[in-house]
Amino acid sequence: MRRLLSALLATSLCLAASVQAQTLVATSNIIIRAVDRSLDFTSDTTTSIRDMKVVLAARDDAASFVASAGDIRGARLEAAFATLREQLPEARDASDQQLAEAILAL
Repeated sequence: MRRLLSALLATSLCLAASVQAQTLVATSNIIIRAVDRSLDFTSDTTTSIRDMKVVLAARDDAASFVASAGDIRGARLEAAFATLREQLPEARDASDQQLAEAILAL
């Protein structure tokens, strides 16, 4: 009985990890495609590049945010969240955790 319970628990954990990984990949792909589209279709390229720099500069803050399960929120990360949500409609529905993970995936 104990062995069966352990096997069920291990299976559940594997499935949950798989679903979370798929969600991260899907969210990252959405944001990356949206960033590409904004770079391609934005008439003011300078603004677009500056926005990307804000997002790229937030990588360390994003890593701290993800590692601390959202407890550590740096100013650069907050600026990147605001930029992404302002520039990309797809990012407006994403959670802070999803956006931070997507920033790390860039």
